[in-house]
Amino acid sequence: MAKACVNNLFVSLDGFAAGEFVTFDQPIGEAQALFSFFDGRGIEGVDKVDAPVTADRALFAMWGQGIGAEIMGRKKFGPQTGPWPDDGWRGWWGEEPPFKTPCFVLTHHQREPMEFDNGTSFHFIDASPAEALAEASAAADGGNVRIGGGPSMVRQFLADGLVDFMHLVIVPVTLGRGVWLWEGLEGLEKDFTIESLTTASGLTHQLWNHRG
Repeated sequence: MAKACVNNLFVSLDGFAAGEFVTFDQPIGEAQALFSFFDGRGIEGVDKVDAPVTADRALFAMWGQGIGAEIMGRKKFGPQTGPWPDDGWRGWWGEEPPFKTPCFVLTHHQREPMEFDNGTSFHFIDASPAEALAEASAAADGGNVRIGGGPSMVRQFLADGLVDFMHLVIVPVTLGRGVWLWEGLEGLEKDFTIESLTTASGLTHQLWNHRG
């Protein structure tokens, strides 16, 4: 059965998973330290990595396994607000987005879909979490749906009980401010079984599986 999955969500020791703002120059605000242990290698499978297969890279590789579609918040796609400007923006990733699946961008301002040669497409929808998950699941062709973030959107899906699996990466840094993942989610751990693994790098990987 297809699942709704959160993969490789980086969280600071004090629970922040993004900075306070998004700009063209700072896609994650002032939260760059969250990615100080991550070089991007391994997300498409450890067989694609010309480097040692570490525990971290093996776990990061879950990002693309079995995924048939993604749902993301508007700020993950770009920093613009309000009606979409005619600025030619096609996302942070240029002409080769890493997703290679249909992606559904949650926004109150709809626009025409975008398609890329590598199989990625962006669809802009005004929908509730449940509605978005239903639409993405239909497009996933039997694959899982990745709840891609940012953290405010992940929090909404968690609050609505729509997440089946979550891989958190606890980074040994404190941010002191930003987007706090756990706001309004008191007692969430009761709905999940949780395993933790701390690797030699100092990262702690938490695997949350919904009890349902």
